[in-house]
Amino acid sequence: MAETGAEEEALRPVRRCLAGFATEARELCFTESVPYLNSLSSPLEFFREWVCPNKPCIIQNAISHWPALKKWTLAYLRDIMKSKLVSVAVTPNGYADAVYQEWFVMPEERHMPFSAFLDIVEKKVTLPGVFYVQKQCSNLTGEFPELVDDVEPEIPWMSEALGTSLNPNFLLNFWLGESTAVTSLHKDHYENLYCVISGEKHFLLHPPSDRPFIPYEMYPPATYHMLEDGSFEVLIDKTAEKVPWIPLDPLNPDLERYPDYAWAKPLQCTVKAGEMLYLPSLWFHHVRQSHGCISVTFEIGTALSVSVTKSKPEH
Repeated sequence: MAETGAEEEALRPVRRCLAGFATEARELCFTESVPYLNSLSSPLEFFREWVCPNKPCIIQNAISHWPALKKWTLAYLRDIMKSKLVSVAVTPNGYADAVYQEWFVMPEERHMPFSAFLDIVEKKVTLPGVFYVQKQCSNLTGEFPELVDDVEPEIPWMSEALGTSLNPNFLLNFWLGESTAVTSLHKDHYENLYCVISGEKHFLLHPPSDRPFIPYEMYPPATYHMLEDGSFEVLIDKTAEKVPWIPLDPLNPDLERYPDYAWAKPLQCTVKAGEMLYLPSLWFHHVRQSHGCISVTFEIGTALSVSVTKSKPEH
């Protein structure tokens, strides 16, 4: 007990220093809310103002020319995709790639007709669990190529700003699901562009400077599996290495267990249809959505980051 008390006493100056660093970073670099841009700046200006200082922003007129904004109703998607098989994440509670008890649990990945998935979203059919089209690895081009012409396959000004125009490395993803589907708090090592086509996405964000206050623990990986009676079991992968993940729910943090999180200061924003959120690399984000929200994301990074994205969960 004496040793523990001495260690805690020795760490206090370090904790105060870290708290001061995070406060100074917010005061010098970030505002209390995510700024809005009414129009696009030049690629060089965007790099200087947002990419280089690692600051998020919401751009209001970046995708207004996309046909998807007018065309992508659920009826249109049903007509285009029909009963084509697509990958759908299924969980008991809406939390995919999240901590459950003592495991890091990934969703059951089910291949089902897209029309059957839409029946669930439109509540024509009621099934246990929460269903979400959320598979990454460029699922828009891989599983939904019929829709690619309704969006830009690349954001030219962003590629130029990042210097990836000549050798772009990005993933283009399609998202659609129920309002109960939630993305747990995590960070990515690549640049993100979240483009909302319909509905709303609700983000809770932490800058990288809040990292000292955000808890990580190691968890054995597992996967949900729905049984015939509609209940779920957790299948543990005993051969895989443990995964570092954040056990804390930022909407209802357990400050008794994770008291350092009280020093963190999240930003919250809502991205509406027709808007784009630029989320820089290493920013922590927790995401909720309106029911039936449709969005497209660009994950832009190096060849290495794309390779890692395809092979292991983000943290």
